[in-house]
Amino acid sequence: MIRFGGVDVDYDLLSINFVSALLFVCVIFFPDSPLRIVLGVPFVLFFPGYTFTCALYPGRDVLDWVDRAALSVGLSLSAVPLIALGLNYTPWGIRLHPVLVSLLLFTLGMSVATMYRRRSLPEEARFVPTLSVKVPRWGELGRSDRLMLTGLIGFTMISSGFTAYLISTTSPPYSFTEFFVLGPEGKFGGYSKNMTLGESGTLVLGIVNREHADVAYTVVVELENDTIGGFEDIRLVHDGRWEGNFTFTPERIGDNMRLKFILYRDGGAEPYRSLQLFVTVKPRE
Repeated sequence: MIRFGGVDVDYDLLSINFVSALLFVCVIFFPDSPLRIVLGVPFVLFFPGYTFTCALYPGRDVLDWVDRAALSVGLSLSAVPLIALGLNYTPWGIRLHPVLVSLLLFTLGMSVATMYRRRSLPEEARFVPTLSVKVPRWGELGRSDRLMLTGLIGFTMISSGFTAYLISTTSPPYSFTEFFVLGPEGKFGGYSKNMTLGESGTLVLGIVNREHADVAYTVVVELENDTIGGFEDIRLVHDGRWEGNFTFTPERIGDNMRLKFILYRDGGAEPYRSLQLFVTVKPRE
């Protein structure tokens, strides 16, 4: 335990939140640093579940270290997708920085809850990990503990190997362009799939440049192979983002007509990316 800002903070919680804050600084100011991968793996796969587990089971004798480690990984793998799902229904969407901040706040919140729960127990009954850990012999473990320990070791080895591969690779960074269509409220889904002739619909087109170079984009929109609009000369630097509202009014009726969005790069003649939706236009009553 260490006293921090007038508050007693356990070493494990302080270390986890320090590493999380370090990752945040790394992502913001050093986005291409290998340290981002090293810190990101435990930040996503262990920290959220560990703090959640400690908040649920603050007592020392409730779980052994094998169960606690396995539950930490399992809860992390459950919490992260749920947080991302919640972000999908917010104006920020599922993007790197909102996900990072949300996980930071979740880990910090669970850390505060853990501190409160631990303080409600006698000091000798609290679970606070130390560097002095007695590792039981393999024969002393039950069958379930052996299975969980084997899975945990295998998962750790695979994650460590994958992280080492990402760090050691010397290949150039992967270049790509994010091209997406959002509903009128700027969220995934909510598209107008059924329209009436003469009715206007609005969609949000988005582009994010991950090409590690300046790129000029052109967007062409087609309805059943007929061009109905688009955007020209969209110039973005690396990591640059563009969103634009596209409003269209179908001039003919039809079932499941293909609304296609075609992205061209640097004046190329061939489409670079394409997306499509299907709309049904009915006659006026």
